[in-house]
Amino acid sequence: MAEGMIFDIEHYAVHDGPGIRTVVFFKGCPLSCLWCCNPESQGLHPELRYAASRCQACYGCALACPSGAVNKGADGPVFDRRQCGSCPDWPCVEACSNGALAKIGRRVTAEEVARRIAADLAFYRNSGGGATFSGGEPFMQPEFLEELLLRCKALGVHTAVETGGYVPAETLLRLEPLVRLFLYDVKVLDPLLHFRYTGVSNEVILENLRRLARQDASKIALRVPLVPGCTDSKENLAGVAALARELGVRTVQIMPYHELGRDKYEGLGRDYPITVEGPVAWPANLEAARRVFLERGLSCDLGSE
Repeated sequence: MAEGMIFDIEHYAVHDGPGIRTVVFFKGCPLSCLWCCNPESQGLHPELRYAASRCQACYGCALACPSGAVNKGADGPVFDRRQCGSCPDWPCVEACSNGALAKIGRRVTAEEVARRIAADLAFYRNSGGGATFSGGEPFMQPEFLEELLLRCKALGVHTAVETGGYVPAETLLRLEPLVRLFLYDVKVLDPLLHFRYTGVSNEVILENLRRLARQDASKIALRVPLVPGCTDSKENLAGVAALARELGVRTVQIMPYHELGRDKYEGLGRDYPITVEGPVAWPANLEAARRVFLERGLSCDLGSE
């Protein structure tokens, strides 16, 4: 039985495919996008999250830590992130009575996740929904993803996979028949800018998109994060629209940038990696971006990062 590393399961989601959905968030991603709103998804292993607002500086975590990764600071505990995670049972989390510490990421079986998905069958049937596998990058755990897709097929559950496309082509094409909808990220077409903003080339991403489109373009919806100064130029959006039309993809979602993930970076002991000038979510900005796609004959709506 396949096992995988996830960090959340969200029920009753409405922005990650049609209808009411159960979204399974995989840990692990080969990209490091500057605007990532789920930084806890990037690493493949569990991580420690610290909420300073809940901490009462009792230092029970420091006493419980056997590896010396927690020290007493002037305003509360200080964590050596290089040491965190070496304990199999995370005693610091158990020692925190105020909920200031949490372990992000847990290993689960496909059977366990499938049971959670099956519990929502009535909602899928009434709304045309299903299960969405998100992340992170689900294709980084291919055996786990495959078993979940097979179990969903056996249950008659519609499946969607959110992917950045930076995955081995053979893995993508092997699992393609089991996926009803690909929510495929296309961030920046310029290869140099793509590398600057995400840490990887977009060559593999675009080639994989072409491979999927040759299989069945109707199963693809492109997702474009709208990040001021990075992805929101009319040139980039028009290029994505042209690519969609070339490949026969008819649906695009715009994902407005937000800073709701800022506290997550702080909790993981990381600096927030991007500074954006001006709010992107102004209706005029979003509508101007949406018109780029509508004027080119594409369906375009607003998603939620």
